[in-house]
Amino acid sequence: MRRLLHTAAAVSALTLATSCQSFLDVNDNPNGPETASANLYLPPILHWMATAPQFDGRYVARYTQQWTLPGTILSTWDRMGYDLPPSDNGGEQWRTVYWTHGQNLVDMMNKAEAEQRWDLLGVGYAIKAWGWLAVTGMHGEIIIKEAFDATKFTFNYDTQEFAYQEVIRLLGLAITNLQRTDGAVDAAYLGRTDRVYNGNRQRWLQFAYGLRAMALNHFSNKASYRPADVIADVDRAFASNADDALLQYTATNNDDTNFWGRTRNNLTAFRQTQFVVGLMNGTVFPGAVDPRMSRMLAVSPDGQYRGLDVNVVGFGALTAAQQPNNFYGYPGTGGLQQPSRYVFDDRSRMPIMTYSQLQFVKAEAALRSGNRALALQAYTNGVSSHIDFVNARNLDNNQAATQIQAAEKAAFLANAAIIPTSPNNLTLTQVMVQKYIAQWGWGHNEVWMDMRRYNYTGLDPATGTQVYPGFTPPVNLAAENAGKIAQRIRARYNSEYVWNRAALDTFGGLAGDFHTKPLWITQP
Repeated sequence: MRRLLHTAAAVSALTLATSCQSFLDVNDNPNGPETASANLYLPPILHWMATAPQFDGRYVARYTQQWTLPGTILSTWDRMGYDLPPSDNGGEQWRTVYWTHGQNLVDMMNKAEAEQRWDLLGVGYAIKAWGWLAVTGMHGEIIIKEAFDATKFTFNYDTQEFAYQEVIRLLGLAITNLQRTDGAVDAAYLGRTDRVYNGNRQRWLQFAYGLRAMALNHFSNKASYRPADVIADVDRAFASNADDALLQYTATNNDDTNFWGRTRNNLTAFRQTQFVVGLMNGTVFPGAVDPRMSRMLAVSPDGQYRGLDVNVVGFGALTAAQQPNNFYGYPGTGGLQQPSRYVFDDRSRMPIMTYSQLQFVKAEAALRSGNRALALQAYTNGVSSHIDFVNARNLDNNQAATQIQAAEKAAFLANAAIIPTSPNNLTLTQVMVQKYIAQWGWGHNEVWMDMRRYNYTGLDPATGTQVYPGFTPPVNLAAENAGKIAQRIRARYNSEYVWNRAALDTFGGLAGDFHTKPLWITQP
């Protein structure tokens, strides 16, 4: 939000400088135009759309026990707490939406509309919807109506209900504009700076439908939930892995290197948890060792797959040979400039949304609507396509992990513990666990939304067992939690808690345990 202060100052400065304009014209640089073409805004916007969730994923993924950070004490995030001010940990997507995207996205969309570039405008609407969905899912109440009002220095928050209404409205506009072929719609113009789909308007249209399906599925605990609408939008979205929204990193410099890559050193100290290992090593699904485990997770030096207990300091009693390697496949801090694996390579393509992810959304909606045959079909598509996704990510930079062979895949899919022989045997646990695996390591926002929708340890009403078997909240919750589990992340400190405290106070945002207040979207 501080960018708005700079914007206001800049407007005042330009007003004062009007009388000097003719004199200053002599300093115009013809090679550095003062106004940018609309499509030139797009590359950094797309970069942060893919990268910001990974910044925050270092923290969100500890709430969902995708990984943990072993140290000499139990960290705040592993105990479902948060880092005290002035830390901005967990606030990168807030910064992205309000500052990095911010006025840049507004300007891009205004220029696109003025020039009748409906394809670029449609992309802009989809990105804006993605941003509101991301930050409301992280923080709950957010600032929308007043967000980019340069006349204001403090900003009122909007309800999460309004945020979801705005997401759906914006995606409707995205769909309308991406369907247009008149005006200055031009795949070549869009493709010059579109690093996700290279100007393919149809793919962006599918993305908008997929994002709307995901947003509508978040209403699963509401009486207004309409699974048929979710299914219809998934069917209009991605048709295969070829449609996945992926950002490719060139890795020619630090900022254009995968945030998870060993070169950037942002995940080197983290290790996988017992929970995720249990989902893949045959513990939760007896007799079904997942072939993806050896291509996604890290083995210990002694050749066994282990995860860390979030309630134990450091590596506990594990010997050096038993401690899990880092995600690049090496002990300790090893792996620099060495072959890596899965989404953790310097050049791994980072997903924003995938076909397999959407198939699991469809499977959940179909199962909840009673259409078990459709649920099983979508679920099977999700598991099968994610195996192919794992293989593809391990080819992004010819990484160290071997490919999952056709025979391995076929044997896994033939296991009734994974793919039931009858639609009547498909469980919500299977759907949500396999979705968790498919999003492990990158889909942090959606993983956390799923787990909160099912209250982390909630039961499948059909089986009476946990939707996420084996998940248990930390025994030693952070002191500020007052015995409650995390439900949201506090707004970014160096914006709201410095400049906008009065607005936060209107809905309890200054309370130490505010992060344990359930979201509107997860409540009945």
